[in-house]
Amino acid sequence: MSAAETAPGAATETGDERGVRAPASALAAYASGSFGMGVWVTVPGLLLLYFLTDVVGVAAALAGLTLLVPKIVDVVVHPMIGSRSDRQARSLGHRRRMMVGGVALGAAMVAMFTVPSGLTGPPAAVWVGAWFIVGNLLFAMFQVPYLTTPSDLVIGYHERTRVFMFRMLFLTVGLLGAGVAAPALVASERRSDYTTMAAVLCVVMVVSAIVAIRGVRSLTQACGFRTPAETAGHSALADVKVAWADRDFRMLVLSYLFTGTTTHLFMAALPYFTRYVYDDAGLTAVFMGAFLVPAVAAGPAWMVVSRRIGKQRGLLISQAVFVVGSVALLATSQVGVAVSVAVVVAMGVAFAGLQLFAFSMGPGAVAAADAGGDGQAGGYTGVWTATEALGTAVGPYVYSAALALGGFVSSTAGQDVVQPDSAITALLVGFTVVPAVLMALAMFFQARYRLDPVGR
Repeated sequence: MSAAETAPGAATETGDERGVRAPASALAAYASGSFGMGVWVTVPGLLLLYFLTDVVGVAAALAGLTLLVPKIVDVVVHPMIGSRSDRQARSLGHRRRMMVGGVALGAAMVAMFTVPSGLTGPPAAVWVGAWFIVGNLLFAMFQVPYLTTPSDLVIGYHERTRVFMFRMLFLTVGLLGAGVAAPALVASERRSDYTTMAAVLCVVMVVSAIVAIRGVRSLTQACGFRTPAETAGHSALADVKVAWADRDFRMLVLSYLFTGTTTHLFMAALPYFTRYVYDDAGLTAVFMGAFLVPAVAAGPAWMVVSRRIGKQRGLLISQAVFVVGSVALLATSQVGVAVSVAVVVAMGVAFAGLQLFAFSMGPGAVAAADAGGDGQAGGYTGVWTATEALGTAVGPYVYSAALALGGFVSSTAGQDVVQPDSAITALLVGFTVVPAVLMALAMFFQARYRLDPVGR
């Protein structure tokens, strides 16, 4: 049987699935959950490493570990939550019960950025790391069943892309709002500003989670719900083995690991780039706007690309643009802000493709497994979100390692330090060359994916 015949769309898009179209109102309610997800993905990814090294005086190497360890916990927990989600779906007919964790996520973010006065260095790292673990667990409880929803729906290849276009549009708006508002709210770099910033965005996260839970219900009622196989959800380890044995899913996951590592390194490094290369911390909000505004507009355009050349080719093009953009930033850093912003705009367009194609291809791989009778959407999604969690940590950790190797000097709020030339070189190379190499590795694995019927 050909690759096209075994592809997610070809294997499952039969009978009524071809004609099922999700109502726009249900899609919008479901997709609203991505506002809150965008806040949680953006704010810690963009500001937490900088908060540790330049506000509460944590050494770069320890700051990196503070972000990495909670995500290692995530890697273990996510498959367990995925298996638990499958069990709940079989017994209850839905996955919404554990999504209530998303309602409490905002409170954890407020606590994480509210380090008690007097705590600096290692004690501050322990405080932030502990609350980061709590927040990540609450996020996982919401994220796994939320992201499994498109795999549960009885819909076809292109309709699944449409569902993800809605979700990615809302996610990108959430990323944009948080990516611009959060740096602007903490521009003075006082500790109290970080608490205020987290409290403001907490409201968005709570409302987003509540609306999304209702949206998941409406969407599954409108499109139908696939009950997980009887073999799914009995053992997290067994679920992981089944998912990892799926060659195409494994290639997609490895590609997404390096993609996620690259994009989260970019966000973690951006405040250092604006502060130490351009000597203007206020430019962080400008660059994030340049990165994410095009991403909002590019989603529908990438949808057209998907229909014409397929998700696989679209994703490879997006990855290639990000590689070129990362290298170009090394040269433009010596030219001026305007040229660097132009490069970041192109990278933002690529970012929209990275998110849309990867996230819509994941459920496609799950659908192909379902067609063979071995599908276990929650287990697969647990592996996927564990990979995402690992990428969000490895990116900042790799960058913190570059800072440490360059001799970066940490400081507390209001303290002025002079960075050695080696630190400036390290933070610049870590922001440009390293992401290019990591995204090239993502392309290496993505090129080995074989489940896209249009992109072959």
